[in-house]
Amino acid sequence: MATEIKEAKTAAEAEKQRWVEETLAKVLERTPERKDSFEGVSLEPVERLYTAAESDGIDVGFPGEYPYKRGIHPTGYRGKLWTMRQFAGFSSPENTNARFKYLMEHGQTGLSVAYDLPALMGLDADSPLSEGEVGKCGVAVSSLADFEVLFDGIPLDEVTVSQTINAPAPIFLAMYLVVAEKQKADFTKISGTLQNDILKEYIAQKEWIYPIKPAMKLVIDTFEYTTKHVPKYNPISVSGYHIREAGATALQELAFTLRDGVEYVQYGVDRGMDVDEFVPRISFFFNAHNDFFEEIAKYRAARVVWARTMKERFGARNPRTMQMRFHTQTAGVSLTVQQPLNNIARVAIQALAGVLGGTQSLHTDSYDEALALPTDEAALIALRTQQIIAEETGVVNTVDPLAGSYYVESLTEKMIEGCFDYFDKIDGFGGMVEAVEAGFPQREIQESAYQYQKAVERNEQVIVGVNKYVMDEEPSKVNILQIDEAVRDHQLERLAHVKATRDNGAVAASLDKLKLAARDNENTMPAIIEAVAAYATVEEICVALRDVYGIYEEPAF
Repeated sequence: MATEIKEAKTAAEAEKQRWVEETLAKVLERTPERKDSFEGVSLEPVERLYTAAESDGIDVGFPGEYPYKRGIHPTGYRGKLWTMRQFAGFSSPENTNARFKYLMEHGQTGLSVAYDLPALMGLDADSPLSEGEVGKCGVAVSSLADFEVLFDGIPLDEVTVSQTINAPAPIFLAMYLVVAEKQKADFTKISGTLQNDILKEYIAQKEWIYPIKPAMKLVIDTFEYTTKHVPKYNPISVSGYHIREAGATALQELAFTLRDGVEYVQYGVDRGMDVDEFVPRISFFFNAHNDFFEEIAKYRAARVVWARTMKERFGARNPRTMQMRFHTQTAGVSLTVQQPLNNIARVAIQALAGVLGGTQSLHTDSYDEALALPTDEAALIALRTQQIIAEETGVVNTVDPLAGSYYVESLTEKMIEGCFDYFDKIDGFGGMVEAVEAGFPQREIQESAYQYQKAVERNEQVIVGVNKYVMDEEPSKVNILQIDEAVRDHQLERLAHVKATRDNGAVAASLDKLKLAARDNENTMPAIIEAVAAYATVEEICVALRDVYGIYEEPAF
């Protein structure tokens, strides 16, 4: 049998080579001037033709069956559409609350909160370091009072909410739970996601506060707390999105993201947690970039790698532990200032790749996001893009429709192999924390970003409207969202009121409890919740933890 398979594969390769030579001969006979464009062209990484030779021996499998290459649900989108979760947040909590309600009125099925830079860095609106940034790249939140306004009229036990926050993530989880309790929500019904992925901050986004190992301890605190008290909540969304936006290749995004996930699982196991109890609530967050088939292959490979790793490395028995669930966002870095309406097409194609890859949740970027935060109109077009894919294209009618494609199966297999190769390299450092401390993923991404930019400058990587099909006169400028500078004054006024009317003795006592819990290596979530409920501010809580853990300073690699 082995001899027959080898002979068949050889025959298939010979047939493909014959096809390539004959096709090129015909092309050059018609257009001899194209001869130079075919000389020296490698068939890697994308060959001109794919046949059974490339996918021979690859097990395509079935949806809903291990290792879940074709999807974690046997019915795909026939059973349930992906969650349409538009990322939103700007200016004041009042304005963002209004945007949330606007999007929900027009068919959005889940909320996703963008916080401003001060919040991401654990700073209050009245910090001198917050000057000029309050409410600019997301919504300003300094205390529970802001959070109460942000979710006013939005029942947290009925709507799933994703929060893009990392270094101060436990504080924002605490605010979420305190507001839910005030709404008298049933904690067993609350579902949502906290990004809470601190490793990718050290790798790519650079919004950190504490040294790596104490920061990892805080992440596992949220795992432990939510597993016991909020069982349907996802305490982490391991994010490759920002890794890709920093310049990583699709393979690097895949490998570094999943290996980050493995690191969190290992730290949870070291805490004494059962993989089959907490890992099912770990979710992932991937980018959808421009190379259509490569992105689809990336998502299919991700499911296989995660399933095999959970089963073989951690001994998982629960199928849900092995089933990787992920959110997808279209590539912000691919959006162009030049000819910005072209971004609508880019976003539609990227979103389609996410859907064909089997995403559970999707955000489509607005066409104006290379210029500013999106307007209501641009955000609505982005949402309608998802709805058109869902309702008009027919791609939801069958599960994993590209399965069995010679090209897609070959790309998927290469992604799987390349991902495990990176795993071996990272394991050689002792784990992802140690690899980050050594600067390994940072250097890999830096080199990829550099090579991509050089390809753009040499016109080898085409960006329509930027280095090809450039217009001497750009189309008329689009309307962009303007953030009123008065937002900071508004936030300062509320913050001052909070500090003047709260029980400052209770705040001080709660912060002392938090420091003690951190020093004694206890779970910090109960103390953080108590501090939040007393209206301690984001920065006050972060300072309390900084007093114990210190501040991270990136070494020169």
